[in-house]
Amino acid sequence: METRQFFWLRALLLWLLVMFCSIYATRADITCRTCQPGNKWRARELLLKFDTSGSSTGSRGEEVFGRGGESGRAAAGGAQSQSRCSGAGGPAECAPEPRVKGDTAEKEFTKGKLSSVISNKHRTRRDSTARKVGRGPEPRPGAGSAAPGRRVTRSDVRWSAEERRAAGARQEELRLNSSTFALTGDSSHNQAMVHWSGQNSSVILMLTKLFDFNLNSVTESSLWRSTDYGATYQKLNDKVGAKTILSYLYVSPNNKRKIMLLTDPEVESSLLISSDEGATYQKYRLNFYILSLLFHPEQEDWILAYSHDQKLYSSVEFGRRWQLVHERVAPNRFYWSKMGLDKEPGLIHLETSISEGQALYVTCKLQNCTDANKGKPFPGYIDPNSLVVQDEYVFVQVSTGGKPIYYVSAKRDVFTPMKLPKYTMPKDLHVISTDENRVVAAVQEWNQNETYNLYVSDTSGVFYTLALENVVSSMGPEGNVMVDLYEVAGIKGMFLANKKTDNQVKTYITYNRGRDWRLLQAPSRDLRGSSIHCVLPYCSLHLHLHVSANPYTSGNIASRDSAPGIIVASGSFGSELTAGNVSVYITSDAGNTWRQIFDEEYAVLYLNKGGALVAIRHTPLPIRHLWLSLDEGRQWNKYSFTNTPLFVDGVLGEPGDETLIMTIFGHVSHRSEWQLVKIDFRSIFNRRCTDADYQTWHLHDQGEPCLMGLKRIYRKLKSLSRCVMGSMYAASMTSGPCECSEADFECDYGFERRTDGKCTPAFWFHPSSMSRSCTTGMTFLNRTGYRKVVSNNCTAGVSVEYTARRQKCPIQAPRGLYLVTSEGALTATLGSNVTFLVFLEEGDSARTSITLDFGDGHALTYSNVSSIEDGIKHIYKTVGIYRVTATGENSLGSETATLYLHVTCQLEHIHLSAPFVAVRNKEVNLTAVLWPSQVGTVTYIWWIGNNTEQPLITLEGSVACTFSREGISSVTVQVSAGKTILQDRKTIAVHEYFKSHLLAFSSNLDDHNPDVAEWRLDVSRVIKSSLIQATGVREDQLLVTVLPGLPTTAEFFLLPDKRLKDGNLEQLSEVLLGALNQNLVQFTLRPEVQVTVYAAHLSAAPLVDTSENHSGSAMLMLLSVVVVGLAVFVIYKFKRKIPGLNVYAQMQNEKEQEMMSPADPTEATPSSQQDLVHSLEILDTELNSRPIGCMKPHVHVKFSTELPTYVV
Repeated sequence: METRQFFWLRALLLWLLVMFCSIYATRADITCRTCQPGNKWRARELLLKFDTSGSSTGSRGEEVFGRGGESGRAAAGGAQSQSRCSGAGGPAECAPEPRVKGDTAEKEFTKGKLSSVISNKHRTRRDSTARKVGRGPEPRPGAGSAAPGRRVTRSDVRWSAEERRAAGARQEELRLNSSTFALTGDSSHNQAMVHWSGQNSSVILMLTKLFDFNLNSVTESSLWRSTDYGATYQKLNDKVGAKTILSYLYVSPNNKRKIMLLTDPEVESSLLISSDEGATYQKYRLNFYILSLLFHPEQEDWILAYSHDQKLYSSVEFGRRWQLVHERVAPNRFYWSKMGLDKEPGLIHLETSISEGQALYVTCKLQNCTDANKGKPFPGYIDPNSLVVQDEYVFVQVSTGGKPIYYVSAKRDVFTPMKLPKYTMPKDLHVISTDENRVVAAVQEWNQNETYNLYVSDTSGVFYTLALENVVSSMGPEGNVMVDLYEVAGIKGMFLANKKTDNQVKTYITYNRGRDWRLLQAPSRDLRGSSIHCVLPYCSLHLHLHVSANPYTSGNIASRDSAPGIIVASGSFGSELTAGNVSVYITSDAGNTWRQIFDEEYAVLYLNKGGALVAIRHTPLPIRHLWLSLDEGRQWNKYSFTNTPLFVDGVLGEPGDETLIMTIFGHVSHRSEWQLVKIDFRSIFNRRCTDADYQTWHLHDQGEPCLMGLKRIYRKLKSLSRCVMGSMYAASMTSGPCECSEADFECDYGFERRTDGKCTPAFWFHPSSMSRSCTTGMTFLNRTGYRKVVSNNCTAGVSVEYTARRQKCPIQAPRGLYLVTSEGALTATLGSNVTFLVFLEEGDSARTSITLDFGDGHALTYSNVSSIEDGIKHIYKTVGIYRVTATGENSLGSETATLYLHVTCQLEHIHLSAPFVAVRNKEVNLTAVLWPSQVGTVTYIWWIGNNTEQPLITLEGSVACTFSREGISSVTVQVSAGKTILQDRKTIAVHEYFKSHLLAFSSNLDDHNPDVAEWRLDVSRVIKSSLIQATGVREDQLLVTVLPGLPTTAEFFLLPDKRLKDGNLEQLSEVLLGALNQNLVQFTLRPEVQVTVYAAHLSAAPLVDTSENHSGSAMLMLLSVVVVGLAVFVIYKFKRKIPGLNVYAQMQNEKEQEMMSPADPTEATPSSQQDLVHSLEILDTELNSRPIGCMKPHVHVKFSTELPTYVV
């Protein structure tokens, strides 16, 4: 009974709770999150709106979107595109650009549901292979519609119920002036690209296409055109060709009447060009495949096209004719010239690949890019994909010893290394912005992994100081780095950033370009009017500034130049930024106070230059309502825009800041046709605004009115003023200068801000150091530790105290002399030009002489440092290590810098010289012979015998060793010279003793001796067979090798019989010599060529007897034989070749050298005497033709790969 009563009690409580939530929901216009479970923050497609008033470097006129009838297709579509944002700023001014480099034409997304329309105009991003940080989010995989079978949350179901209830009472709801047009026949198309021709134009172009992700190509397309602001559309497939498949749409940023359509290259490679807003087209064939386009910022017909084979083309006729500019151009590393900075308007900055790991920065004329007309602004190679040309700055990177060095050129001046604080030691650096004549860089330091530090420069872009530490970063879909830094539009100097502190991400705001940062104050009340207890610094408001897995989700933020002070963003409040409980917040006073406007995700658009806001709810279900606010989000009215609920895929707004007409693109079902709903808000704004409709507001930071040295007053519409602002409206009214205070100055380079706010020198910095350009009689800026924030307009006040003062340059001794090569390397190739650079940090450069001693007996002296700014060139003629010394000297002292330069040449071959047979426990010499003989610093690595685990490393090319075991032993040597490692290996037969004798041949053999290794090998086998046949010697006791050179000679080795305790070498020798002396050893070389083998009069290798009972007379006799042999050998040499003298070397196993790894160098060691590899081959011509150093011989030297001539 108690259990049953408890059950009914629980049921009653649950029923009361459900009834309470239902009643509360019917009263609220905005859904209450506390009455529904689950988190609705999901990855969805962006509802995009664009702005045609953007930068001239690319068109802003297109929106690209799509639908996700199949979730997998939508995901792939989102992954392939890239987005950038309008320079003017505003809501939804970012759109993906899959093919256009820079701020170019089209935007694209796939069919799906509504997501965020909030602009990421000022999101900063950097391409992975690039050093440039672009602006705007990039599409990510995973976008599109909800996956089939996905569970719908209760809030989704309740919203659908609201729609059904509203459908029953539509006569009472507010309606917008709208019309719907269906694109008949395009139900299968899953992508679309849209372009509104321009401000005051009624023309809209729309390209729909079916993209097959399995084939990775477009299989169908349709082109639509509207001339009545999107109320109706005409299909233009017949005008472009019924069978023509279009893939992309481009628009000239300077003349939006000029349209360019690109066909799918799988079918044909062509361009269709229109000059009348897409009414008519002309087709032009292409002989290359366009990957990306870059339009000129001023000339409407000038275009650069990058092809799939890394070639850059140019056109000055809007694509009608193309001309090849340059080959091997790095992707996305080409830039147009900038007026006022570059000498010519048609100049192109580009990075060209030289080899793996090396590139060049060159400038080229548009129509005449020849070697004679190329410029090389940077002297030397740069790292691949490092060139960045942005505004008045040019950046390159050069790595030396694995350490990157970043160079900057301001106003196209000489390149100077960027000076970060001394111990920054960056792992990665990205240029964030170059606005207002200064550089903002994100630097990942040696102790950071997921965060970056923000640094700001002076106007030269050279000296950097820390602005904010540990800014959050994330990785983009293509490996690009996304930094959580947002520049607020409409108010200069205002930024938002997400900083990681104690593993918590918090949002900070600055009003003076990063000089000071503070947390955001959370709203005082929520949507229901309840108080929010959030006390700084323990609790604050945090905004999503990063681009998540899909960039078009609720984590975005929007602001506009035409509506300063109004910021709409998604986020949460608490101790840190969280992914859950995401709400939408707005500020109307530039971030001082915030209000919650939605507790779910909504896409928010700006209308009427910010005088009105439109919100569309995120949902995977079809919708037919939107929300409109005329008082900066304080009150929202619900309007219907269609009779039939629609899955929303995208939004396109009228060009310009007014934005009173918009088109919603969607579909009734995932398989239905495109539905285009035109919404006209002009009926709501029934008149032009007058002065009485505006009110003023003062910009401030927590009550401080002086920001960036000015007191600024803006104006905005009064609440509920339903009027059109017009094109003449200006948000900024007046501004007045402020007196300078410490807040207007940031710490100068080398100085750090302490806890008391003062800037003091860092421990590594010497404040007295001056530029080397400071010469006697001139003046320099004596640093105070402070510098005025760039674009700060304050006057008087503490300006005199904090501003650097000019002083006369004193005469001082040279200090800080640096000597480097232009490549930053400590090695140079023999015979090449080496450029030495000398830098002087302190001292009178005009009165300080420089003496450079090259270390090879040559030296040069210059009267001053200025005369050697381009470097000092020198050519070394001999391989070696040179001590290069630079000495700076004036009347007050001197300074010396030293550099040790390794001059090397390429190691081409090595040969391991080792005996064929060695006596056990007797020392033998092993020598590695190099070609060329002098290549620079060389390291030798030896593996001798069975010791394969611990090699012997020497700096000498010869080693002595002994073998303690009989049998076959191997010797492997690797020679390391620079980046080259070559290897050779030999096998040695080890015995207690052996006997050898030279062989001679009848003279007819010389007539058929080509003196090549293969021939010697075959003849050695024949000789051995003949000796065995004539004498009956065992095969395993006889070794034979034919020696190189003419006349033809050979040598045989007799080895002891292991089956007998007492060796029989004397008897075998007598038998062999007897057979040879009796002419019993003969062989047939070819028909009618019979060769006889004789015993030579002197053995090249006399009997080596290791027994202990040898006598002193025997040793004396052996020594005499050696001396006589050497004398005969010398006489023979002089007799044999006149004029000149050939030097013979006995080398074995001639073969072509190869690059090998030191791992397992003794692989395939022979296991028996029959496997022994032999050779004695270096030709006389080879030796005589080898010159000194790296010079190539006239006679071609070929190391053969055949079996050796030594026959077992």
